[in-house]
Amino acid sequence: MIRLATIGSNWITEKFIDAALQTQQYQLTAIYSRDINKARQFAQKYNVNVIYDDLIQLANDTNVDVVYIASPNSLHFAQAKLMLENNKDVICEKPLTSNLEQTQRLVDFAKRNKQIIFEALKTFYLPNFELIRSYLPKLGKIHKALLNYCQYSSRYSSYLDGENPNTFNPQFSNGSIMDIGVYPLNFAIGLWKKPSSIYASGTQLDSGVDAHGTVLLTYDDFDVIIWHSKVTNSFIHSEIQGEDGSLIIKHLSGCEQVFYQPRQGELQEITLKQNSNEMYYEALEFADLYRLRQINHKGLKYSLISSELLTEIRKQINVKFPADND
Repeated sequence: MIRLATIGSNWITEKFIDAALQTQQYQLTAIYSRDINKARQFAQKYNVNVIYDDLIQLANDTNVDVVYIASPNSLHFAQAKLMLENNKDVICEKPLTSNLEQTQRLVDFAKRNKQIIFEALKTFYLPNFELIRSYLPKLGKIHKALLNYCQYSSRYSSYLDGENPNTFNPQFSNGSIMDIGVYPLNFAIGLWKKPSSIYASGTQLDSGVDAHGTVLLTYDDFDVIIWHSKVTNSFIHSEIQGEDGSLIIKHLSGCEQVFYQPRQGELQEITLKQNSNEMYYEALEFADLYRLRQINHKGLKYSLISSELLTEIRKQINVKFPADND
């Protein structure tokens, strides 16, 4: 069994723990939170007795094999590096770090120390994502793709009321492209890797982060448009268009439903049944990496491309984080 500890006590941590336990390959052994009372309350849900509010103590716990990190984006680099330094493998929520330099340093450090660093890019490991990949040849020559993810943040009302929530604070390396746009960006990278060029636009809030934006990725002979927003909802599906047909994807981060529309013929739903907890598949993927000790795994390449593009997008829309000055 993989002895798992977690950093963070929010809903996404709970969802990952549930997914990991479903695989029957993990044992939850420790919980960390900056607030010891939150750690205690969270641990009680899973009958875990070991809790920490000190990262050094967690890093020194010899009964932990891997640490799952779901803290604010700006903390990912330092927390992941500390765990790697203490012989812990790391699963880290996306985005892996605040910028490309940090990501490169973290990947290089993990390789040197023969530890696994794994970005929780859940979409890549979904059965329906693999289905989409397998259907691309049926589309013929691809010319256009619209990848859409716009979700009104539950903290936006607080921001409008004059508060300063983490989700709209550049101190925490947040904003629409980092928190929402990362999903369609990674979707494109997972299918077509690095584009030949990139153009980004965005609208900035007074706090200094982007509220929403558009990204154009150009490949050799087709382009991908990304819509992302933290201040509006969208009900438009994503679409990949080819000369012989199109794929239509509902809620692309989870590939909830997939439809194939041939140029001549009826619309076909081709959705595969997936686990209701989409994080189940990334937990399985990491378990395989752990068992085989695959330090230099394929996910590292995707993480580096993603980080490079996120850094370039922020440069183009003039969103800067304190981490960029480190």
